Amino acid sequence: QVQLVESGGGLVQPGGSLRLSCAASGSTFRINAMGWYRQAPGNQREWGAVITSGGSTNYADPVKGRFTISRDNAKNTVYLQMTRLKPEDTAVYYCNANALYGSTSYTHWGQGTQVTVSS
Repeated sequence: QVQLVESGGGLVQPGGSLRLSCAASGSTFRINAMGWYRQAPGNQREWGAVITSGGSTNYADPVKGRFTISRDNAKNTVYLQMTRLKPEDTAVYYCNANALYGSTSYTHWGQGTQVTVSS
């Protein structure tokens, strides 16, 4: 009922910047929060950032001060602006959305987009 499509990943140099996009479609009116996770090979998927329907944001310590999550409600799109990138930021980045169906909550996931930070 909610579909998420991510884009914007690629290869960047250490210290560089990149902006990821996540476009939501379907029953977007049901979404009350969206976030970004990342997973490197052999590692657990870790939470990075979240933005609520009210506009509140929160960040994990490894990205705090460097990454910014934002949204464009008219476009049903959430962004992750990444700056001062480090090699350890290399991972597949996933967008997710929490949606309400009546009193039931469900989490939707995007397909992921690869970010590689290397010189």
